[in-house]
Amino acid sequence: MATEHNPKLTSVEITQMWSAYMTNSLSTCVFKYFLNGVEDQSVKEIIQFALDLSKTNNEILKELFEREDYPAPIGFSEKEDVDIHAPKLFSDSYILNNVRDMAGIGMNTYGACIGLTARDDVYEFFSNCFAKTNRLHRLANNLMLEKGIYIRSPYLQAPKKPEYVKKQGFLTGWFGERRPLTGMEITSLYANIQRNTLGSSTLIGFSQVAQSKEVKKFTIRGKEIAAKHIEIFGSLLNEESLPTPMSWSSEVTENTSFVFSDKLIMFETTSLITTSIGYYGLALAQSMRRDLSTHFTRLTAEIMKYAEDGANIMINNGWFEEPPMAPNRSDLADG
Repeated sequence: MATEHNPKLTSVEITQMWSAYMTNSLSTCVFKYFLNGVEDQSVKEIIQFALDLSKTNNEILKELFEREDYPAPIGFSEKEDVDIHAPKLFSDSYILNNVRDMAGIGMNTYGACIGLTARDDVYEFFSNCFAKTNRLHRLANNLMLEKGIYIRSPYLQAPKKPEYVKKQGFLTGWFGERRPLTGMEITSLYANIQRNTLGSSTLIGFSQVAQSKEVKKFTIRGKEIAAKHIEIFGSLLNEESLPTPMSWSSEVTENTSFVFSDKLIMFETTSLITTSIGYYGLALAQSMRRDLSTHFTRLTAEIMKYAEDGANIMINNGWFEEPPMAPNRSDLADG
């Protein structure tokens, strides 16, 4: 039976819509720049699909905001935040991998939005976003496989039969004999190396085109943090004679001219950090060896501090757009 009343948007719904609008406005700028410089026609088609998706999503969101008499975010614009005609900063291979990674993050985000949404029109919007982003991810995945640049995670040998864990030593890690990594732990380590290698390359590019010394220094610091995390996670896989993902740093060109505004660079960098915090938290929950838990706890604290420093830079420069918030009851009472 259809609902006749039109309920107001909940705090969850308006916040998820706000975040989606910000992300899609940034993606529109980035994909326009990628599209203008990409040389491979097959990659170009995927970038066009991603660009059309970002633009359509924000057109729908803008209509939803207007119907609710809620101001849409400022976000990012081609006029102020990107030079789509700037020289190429990243290779076609990097661009394809970047789109695939962003689509993977998008599916996780949209899946969470669906689970938290009640109103029909918003539920339908996020469901469509998930389905189309899933298609984008699959297209990018298939093209990477076709081009031989998709790096598969390690394989595991099948056990002779299923077994129960018999000793508490299964949980140890720092002292005594350490058990081999579980498949879930390998997945966490490998996936976080992948994300850090791609993130490191992104930050190398950002550091070359950042306008202010402050933003340049921030992106270089991020690149160094990513390199340290890659080394730690990689050493844990190497102990098991397991392969580690390739680096993408060679896929960054020598371009140093303006491409993206410092505001866009800072927003994307801090967004990637907060995404990493979520992935590290998931890895922590899935790691039963104590040494792994300690690593993820310590490294999460490090990137949380990095994220806070990034937020302060954005606030100081007037780049931090205020998200949806509860009313300040103290100010209302004083007024």
